[in-house]
Amino acid sequence: MLLVAGTTSDAGKSVLTAGICRWLARQGVKVAPFKAQNMSLNSMVTADGAEIGRAQAMQAAAARVEPTAHMNPVLLKPGSDRRSQVVVLGRPIAEVDAMGYAEHKRRLREVVLASLAELRARYDVVICEGAGSPAEINLRAGDLANMGLARAAGSPDGPGMPVIVVGDIDRGGVFAALYGTVGLLEPEDQRLIAGFVINKFRGAPELLAPGLAQITALTGRPVYGVLPWLGGLWLDVEDSLALDARPPSRPAATGETLRVAVARLPRISNFTDLDALSAEPGVTVRFATMPGELADADLVVLPGSRATVSDLAWLHEQGLAAEVVRRARAGRPVLGICGGYQMLAHEILDDIESMAGPVAGLGLLPVRVEFAPDKTLRRPSGTAYGEPVHAYEIHHGMAAVEGGEPFLDGCRVGAVWGTTWHGALENDGFRRAFLADVARTAGRDFTPAPDTDFAALREAQLDALGDLVERHLDTDALWRLIETGAPPDLPIVPPGGAGS
Repeated sequence: MLLVAGTTSDAGKSVLTAGICRWLARQGVKVAPFKAQNMSLNSMVTADGAEIGRAQAMQAAAARVEPTAHMNPVLLKPGSDRRSQVVVLGRPIAEVDAMGYAEHKRRLREVVLASLAELRARYDVVICEGAGSPAEINLRAGDLANMGLARAAGSPDGPGMPVIVVGDIDRGGVFAALYGTVGLLEPEDQRLIAGFVINKFRGAPELLAPGLAQITALTGRPVYGVLPWLGGLWLDVEDSLALDARPPSRPAATGETLRVAVARLPRISNFTDLDALSAEPGVTVRFATMPGELADADLVVLPGSRATVSDLAWLHEQGLAAEVVRRARAGRPVLGICGGYQMLAHEILDDIESMAGPVAGLGLLPVRVEFAPDKTLRRPSGTAYGEPVHAYEIHHGMAAVEGGEPFLDGCRVGAVWGTTWHGALENDGFRRAFLADVARTAGRDFTPAPDTDFAALREAQLDALGDLVERHLDTDALWRLIETGAPPDLPIVPPGGAGS
């Protein structure tokens, strides 16, 4: 086992975990990813109908195994700044605030350790991803995902799971972050921190070398490698911190560019739905928070939301709602996905998520939405435009369609489409047919590329991560950590001085 921790959120834990999984899978090792507790609005449905973090599904793909609920036994889905839905082994069990969540911790610790034991019994190696930073000392007492997990994963007489800490040098201050992360930990935790990885380096390696030597001298821990900045890298991520690093636009082979604007909702969820559009040559995707940013768009997308009613209110406050309605009534294309589809309805009855009761939607589709206590989690299949579509559903809102043309499980009226199906745009034939229809409706001279293979593009990204690990990390040292654990007698780093 090995735990990949980070100096901060979005330091590179998810991608490094995926890269190590792909590197090991290439060696013929049966490997699985694991994240004990994930806070994310980007989730996925497994084959048996369990909801897990989308990043863990991506890491399972890197490991070339089918994702399961055991790979992410606890998922927290924030609905506001203070409350989250708690998903355990793929099923929601409660809506809690931070203090209420503490009451669940003891039982959840048992669930986490049981899931890890299940994976260890089924796989040769388990690569664990931490959450946030292990140095969040205000949360250490109840920690499930970082050093608490590393300590608990050892045998009764053993030291626990070895940990490497990854830091993002592109943010600046990486050496202070690495040193401070170790220095803030209690001695028993420090003894499991085996070394460091530096992520997103661009520049002359010789300028970095003195810093690598000094951080090793100060902490008594090696740097296992420096991962270079890799432009154009995109993967399924956990949260909106990475929204601005989505797939780059690819130039069109012929004709015009198709411009897509996506409402950047405060509680946006499953925004990976848009990755397949970004990967299509000639399609540009940008996120919008103001009406003017929709002005030249050929397609406006209302994406998924963890807080449909609250995010609909935000659309009105920002002036985006009025602009979306104006565009739709002028025959300009609008697509709503899951929560965004619900916003397009005539009426939303929500006594579950927001407790707001009946709320007027945008009135663009003949649909009435009522929130149900039980969450729908499934992987449906169907056809549209004569093309097969495989997707997944994650929602409490149940949409009753009262008219319009059928569109997947939803409907279409004029230039407005709506569906609860996530991932539909990853189906190449359907995506091309839909974009061609959008282009015709928008009056654009745009023809989708006939050979874009989104699954192959995603697989190439995972291979690129495996290449980074293989070429730039000390893989022999990583393998020794996995086999034998952290080196004994690692020095204790005081918060304010050199290692002893």
